[in-house]
Amino acid sequence: MARARAQDRNVCGVSAAIAVVEGKWKPTLLWLLESGPHRPAELRRKLPEISEKVLTQALREMEADGLVHREVYDVLPLKTVYSLTGIGRELSELLAPLSHWGHRRLDSLTAVPTAS
Repeated sequence: MARARAQDRNVCGVSAAIAVVEGKWKPTLLWLLESGPHRPAELRRKLPEISEKVLTQALREMEADGLVHREVYDVLPLKTVYSLTGIGRELSELLAPLSHWGHRRLDSLTAVPTAS
């Protein structure tokens, strides 16, 4: 369903945007790739909870949505590197205020109420 919303021109723009980052790992992958290109093994080391299958699937979906670029170098063993595309960087920048809001919300949940 989310995959279809990512390309459906008849849905709300917010729904189309959320569809490309929907899931447990895509926002974190965007955040990691902000710092520069990464090989899949580097991403796995930084996210030990993600399986290789799920990582590959998320990166392929992000590539299909134009968020990441996959570069395969013709060396032995093959070297694959993922980086953000221009639209991926743009989305990452747009998500920054949402991230700040989320941190402020979490801080407010853990704040001890003061006596008045």
